[in-house]
Order: sequence, then C-alpha cells, then structure tokens
Amino acid sequence: MTATADVHTELACQRSAFSLPHGLHYLNCAYMAPLPVVAEQAGVEGVRRKRDPTSISARDFYESGLEARRRFAALVNAEGAERIALLPGAAYGVAIAARNLSASVGQNLVVTHEQFPGNVYAWRRVAAESGAQVRVVAPPPGGPGRGRAWNERLLDAIDASTAVVAVPHVHWTDGTRFDLVEIGVRCREVGAALVVDATQSVGALPFDVRRIQPDALIVATYKWLLGPYSYGLGYFSSRFDGGTPLEETWIGREDSEDFQHLVDYRDSYQPGAWRYDVSEYSNFALLPMVVASLELLEEWRPERIQAYCAALVEAPLHEAADLGFTVEEPEWRGAHLFGLRMPPGLDLVGLRNALGRRNVVASLRGSALRLSPNVYNDAADLEALLEGLREALK
Repeated sequence: MTATADVHTELACQRSAFSLPHGLHYLNCAYMAPLPVVAEQAGVEGVRRKRDPTSISARDFYESGLEARRRFAALVNAEGAERIALLPGAAYGVAIAARNLSASVGQNLVVTHEQFPGNVYAWRRVAAESGAQVRVVAPPPGGPGRGRAWNERLLDAIDASTAVVAVPHVHWTDGTRFDLVEIGVRCREVGAALVVDATQSVGALPFDVRRIQPDALIVATYKWLLGPYSYGLGYFSSRFDGGTPLEETWIGREDSEDFQHLVDYRDSYQPGAWRYDVSEYSNFALLPMVVASLELLEEWRPERIQAYCAALVEAPLHEAADLGFTVEEPEWRGAHLFGLRMPPGLDLVGLRNALGRRNVVASLRGSALRLSPNVYNDAADLEALLEGLREALK
C-alpha cells in the first residue's frame, strides 16, 4: 500500500482494515491496538519463511530494519534513518538513555506523577546510584484548567539543577497532554536532557522531532503504531553519539554485513543510533509487521487520525458532560486518549458491568474511565458507550 492520500482530506472509518469481531465496541487502543490485516499477513509470511532457511539471505538481516528506520524517521520528522534504533520495547530504550546520561548529588531528575513505570524505574536507579533526587510533579486538583496548571508545574520544576526530564507526551492514565515544545526549550535553557516516552501518542498524534528536539524519543509499537508486541523504535540525538549500548551485538558493529569476516573483530560501531539496536532485531516475523503498520500510518497520517477521533468524540463528550461526567479541556488532551471522570457517587462496579453488557471495552485507570478510540471506531461504538453511562447513572 502506498501513501497517496492527501493529508488535508478527511479520513473515513478504517474498520475494514482490521479483523475486529462484529459487535465489539473496542475503545481501548491505549491498552493494545488490534493488528491490521496487512501486518498480520506480513507476520504470517515471515513465520513461513523460516520453513526454508535458504530463503533468508544475509541482506534480509538488514533491509527490513532499514525500512522501519526510514518510515519511523519520516513519521516523527527526524533527521534520518541513522538516528533510529530498533528496540524490544520502551523500557529498553529508556535504559539506554539512563545508562548514557549522568547525574550527581544535588541534581534532580524530573518525572510526572503516576507516570508509566517503564519511564520511571531506570531514573530511580540513576538517582540511587548517583545521589540525585527524583522530582515528581503532581497534577493540581481536578477541574477547569487542570492540564494547563500541570504543565506550568512541570515547567517550574525544571531548574538549573535538573539533569534529566523524563516525561510522556500524553499521560497514560487520562491523556493529559504535555507541551513538549515548551518543555524542550526549558530543558535547553538549563542544560537538561529531554527523554520522551511517546508510546501513547506517536502514530495517532503528530510528533515533530525537529520542533521538540528531544534527546531521546522512545515508542513501543503495540499501541498507536498498530504493530506487534515486543518491539519498539527509538530516536537518539547526537548527544548519544559515542555512547555505550546495553548489549555488545555483532550486528551493531561496523561492516557486520560481511558475514565471512565477522571474526575480524571491530571496535567501531554502525553509524548513529544503530549501536543501540537490540540483538536479533532482524526478527523475520515481527519486523515485517512493524514495517507494514508504519506503511499504513504513512498513508493515514497522525494529523488525519487525530482529526477523525476529534470529530468522532465531539458530540458524545458533550452528552457525557450533560450526564455529569467531565473531561480535560481539548487543548490539553488528545482526541485519541482521554479520561472521563465520574459524577460523585457513581458505582464503578456498576459502570463496568453496564459497559460489559454492551460489549464496550475501555479501561478504568485511577479515577477515570480511559477512552482511546482509533480509526476503526465509528458512531455505533460511541453510542454503545453512552448507553452504558446512562444505565450506570440509574
């Protein structure tokens, strides 16, 4: 499939590109995306190739990886494929950043309250080993202006003693969006590194590396990139050139393409971020799935996906507000992931049961019902959600 669509045209529902069961109202992409048909087919074909190992050449160890790097770099407007590492998941990419960024006594590492743990534990270790402090930025109480105020608190927490700011693009529990452009500016003012886990945004919400200028951007593929589990992609800026990888892989060394001379050991690495690749990144089933899904996203485009989701949820969210539910202001959340907060006294067990009876799948995260629609959803899915909300209030 080629990316021929005009990015300014309206995106239609793409449910036919997936194999979701009829009658399932799946509003839970933030948990795990359904696999597109083309990605499933690519994975099956990859598994079948292993039947006959002679069908896999030395060139095959590299070509799909290069294709994934190129497409991901284009998706996030990065400089090029050499800046993209192939990872087994988001925490692996965060661990690379933590290994290669320094902190010391008197410095701080900034994270958000209840951040996803994959972008927290590595920084707790850095703090424990260096004597630095993990500075957790909590949100203000709920209500109008919450997202704006949380962003202001985050900016205020970054000071001359900040070594690293490790934050998401949108918060995984309720979709609060953080202004990474302003955060990036503040980081550069004080000399702090910016490490972004954008697993819950990239693919459905535009991300521009050249505007934001993160030092590292980490994305797992199984959510909004519509790819397989156990794979990830990472952008690493020139700040990481010359760094130490987590693994000393043979494929990450210069001229590893020459299989005959692999025992002519090299101390030099492949260019840019490729030294950080996970071993056996060439996985002949998973990697073609990643490429197939990235190709779809190149056609659909994150800005068109975001617009589709915004149009889909606009009227239902107004009706939910009339029922007493609240949601973050649009400018401080994505349309693809947001938390619906409950009216006082609502029985959460009753809500879960009401949604379950209608085959509506969403997630309860903290005090919010986390809703995460995508291009396979339509008006019927949102109407089923509203029916469940009405019943839960009776």
